[in-house]
Amino acid sequence: MAVIGCGNPARRDDGVGIEVVRQLRRCTAEGVDLIDAGTSGMDVMFRVRGAERVVIVDACRSGSSAGAIFRLPAKEAMTPVEHGFSLHGLRWDHALYAGSRMFGESFADHAEVILIEAGDIGFGLELTDPVRAAAARVVCMLEPLVRGDG
Repeated sequence: MAVIGCGNPARRDDGVGIEVVRQLRRCTAEGVDLIDAGTSGMDVMFRVRGAERVVIVDACRSGSSAGAIFRLPAKEAMTPVEHGFSLHGLRWDHALYAGSRMFGESFADHAEVILIEAGDIGFGLELTDPVRAAAARVVCMLEPLVRGDG
């Protein structure tokens, strides 16, 4: 199993996926990979391909209230890349789409995505209060999986 945290921790709430992975490190069982993928979509694509089960955690901007949590199959989060497959600007959602095109439609069947609505993605290192609270809820949600009892 792999939990992949995505985002930019220097952009406040955009770093929430990485914060979730950091917090999960305290309770991880053997055989579970916790990955800080930062903003590298290609890393996500190859980690998804190499794991039996994957959870990707990232911030989103959907217009919902800061701290709202969305959980969905990775296939629903795939986004086509219109400018072609390049390492520059390839987000994880683009990488999932690219992976499905390269490795087949079942590429992400074992993956899911948890998105947390960001409040502030300006420069800074701290999460806003609603996003910090949402990160704690997601950690509680994922702890049984990474401990090996869920």
